[in-house]
Amino acid sequence: MTKLDLIQNALQALQPGHLEVFDESHMHSRGQETHYKAVIVSAQFEGLNSVKRHQKAYAAMGELMRQIHALALHTFTPEEWAQQRAVPASPVCAGGHK
Repeated sequence: MTKLDLIQNALQALQPGHLEVFDESHMHSRGQETHYKAVIVSAQFEGLNSVKRHQKAYAAMGELMRQIHALALHTFTPEEWAQQRAVPASPVCAGGHK
């Protein structure tokens, strides 16, 4: 099972109405399976600010967070997602670790 699969499975704890997880490691020079982006639509985010939503996602990920370098989270309630249905493109890595 890949890390992508593990992330998708872990985020099921949020009972998402929509979930997309992308491996963006190819955009970075740190190696394989290190950078991810997740789009999560969940009623569990109702009434929560972005910090609380991210905390819920990190809690769902648990120890798996120690295995990845970066996780960009785009969290929406079902109503927000119905209005937006899009996420910004990820930035190109500046390679600051070189």
